[in-house]
Amino acid sequence: MPPIVVQKLRTGMGAIPHTSGVAFRVWAPNADAVQVIGSFNDWSPDSHPMIKEDGGCWYVDIAVAAIGDEYRYRIVNGDKQLSRLDPCARQVVNSIGNAVVHDPQFDWSGDDFHLPPINELVIYEMHLGTFHDTKEGGTNSFEETLQKLDYLKQLGVNVIEVMPLAEFGGFTSWGYNPSCIFAVETNYGGPVAFKRFVKAVHEAGIGVILDVVYNHFGPSDLDLWQFDGWSENGLGGIYFYNDWHSETPWGATRPDYGRGEVRQFIHDNAMMWLEEYHVDGLRLDMTLFMHNVRGNGDPGCNLPDGWSLTQWINREVHEKYPGRITIAEDMQTDNRITQPVDQGGAGFNAQWGARFVHPIRAAVIVAADEHRSLDSVRQALEGGYNGDPFQRVVFSESHDEVANGKARVASEIDPQNPDSWFAQKRTTLAAALVLTAPGIPMLFQGQEFLEDGWFQDSVPLDWHKSEEFSGLVRMYRDLIHLRLNRSDSTRGLCGSGLNTFHQNQADNVIAYHRWYQGGAGDDVIVVVNLSHSAHTNYQLGFPSAGLWRLRLNSDWKGYSVAFGGQPCSDVDIPIVRNGEVPEPIISQRDGFPVQGTINIGPYSVLIFSRDK
Repeated sequence: MPPIVVQKLRTGMGAIPHTSGVAFRVWAPNADAVQVIGSFNDWSPDSHPMIKEDGGCWYVDIAVAAIGDEYRYRIVNGDKQLSRLDPCARQVVNSIGNAVVHDPQFDWSGDDFHLPPINELVIYEMHLGTFHDTKEGGTNSFEETLQKLDYLKQLGVNVIEVMPLAEFGGFTSWGYNPSCIFAVETNYGGPVAFKRFVKAVHEAGIGVILDVVYNHFGPSDLDLWQFDGWSENGLGGIYFYNDWHSETPWGATRPDYGRGEVRQFIHDNAMMWLEEYHVDGLRLDMTLFMHNVRGNGDPGCNLPDGWSLTQWINREVHEKYPGRITIAEDMQTDNRITQPVDQGGAGFNAQWGARFVHPIRAAVIVAADEHRSLDSVRQALEGGYNGDPFQRVVFSESHDEVANGKARVASEIDPQNPDSWFAQKRTTLAAALVLTAPGIPMLFQGQEFLEDGWFQDSVPLDWHKSEEFSGLVRMYRDLIHLRLNRSDSTRGLCGSGLNTFHQNQADNVIAYHRWYQGGAGDDVIVVVNLSHSAHTNYQLGFPSAGLWRLRLNSDWKGYSVAFGGQPCSDVDIPIVRNGEVPEPIISQRDGFPVQGTINIGPYSVLIFSRDK
């Protein structure tokens, strides 16, 4: 038997490469014996037995092992002999294959990217398996996606949110069925390719937020299941609850948040993405099922250990990685999710805004104008958490909202002809509401070029549409340009100030004032016509006299040949002189001291502001 070389106890879990070999540590408290088998010992179960440590971990340091070697753990429990993937493997051959000793070293020199302030983020959600053009599998999706980096830069988004990348069961997936949460999906290119991807995206001035899944694991291709041979009630063993708390909508695979080793496992995974991959934030999938068994708000089903785990993760992120953000998908409009940990909250920076997406989609999807509710639109615009609108992410499309029985907004509007005039006009209404509302706006891949149908993890985006509907892409680009105040004339769209000052249900016109600090170059007026009829010589209040320049008219023919090009212009509210002091002509309207006259096309948005 080759000698076991133990120079010193190495810290960490999984495979730990060092200058004279590789150390291995695995948690298997109920095992009678554990061995490391791999390509370095011809998969011999007798070559490298592990030594049991206090706390149920097993350890060995193997001089003949090296980076790139494949390995597994052989676990003996009574008469059971189990072959298991390393739960902490950074790289695997696939979800049912072997683990690979991964080289943790990577050249991050020059990567000094920092996210913009939270009120200046525009998120673009993408799925690595379908964002690029390639229809055949097995490609490096990270490299394919980087070929579209110039497109994203021109669009103007400044952070991408990537759907889960942890190794999943099967060849294609949304990613919400993680098998090996520390390994990067092999079909996408693996861990080194992801590091190169993050560095390149950062060099382009764009941040990366990663979706992670801690509300359940698997349920398929899951070596964590009964990992060391022990379980109760036929359930999952040491990594999972072994009673009714295990049940989730995705199977009986809820991690045991009350067990210290499992808490550490999940915590360390969250920190790994920030430390080893330099991601700029994490979006935790369906956190509701981390702190409530049934997801129904029943206090008897609460999981205090899940709540405290999210608090721990958020506290560590904010302390160790200032400037990076965490986002929750909780969808229950619970203020506590984004309250600070020291106030009893979960400590997330933001959460997905359920009270925005559903009423906005309803307002643009419903066929009859008389059924559109401006009250619902106003309430959606005015939402937020703990008095802060930037504690919410606002959107009209996401991976959840365009699947599971729902489709893209264009297909919901006109299922038979999703590129019709109605579909084009009303999808852009939704987009304009997203990009002018207070909150963190988010787009879902392809909505800017009228992608239709529903999201499928096996169907790549139809990039021909980006050329066919290049005018719509330009509209999104212009909206993002205004949103981020690129011309130094619409600062108010980065602010939290909102006054929905005009609401005309009869004509389906709603208008709102946005501001950061107020004044010229800051105040923004957004007018939205949710009617199929144009309105001419329409009277509206304005915050002050002067020249209000038209920054965007969504009815412009340059955005689509189908659009009407309703004549619109700047609004010039004159000032008269009374002696030496200029004064506006007083004509109060909508709570403002002056009024102006506008023309607005059907299903259109106008955006006005004043030059500095």
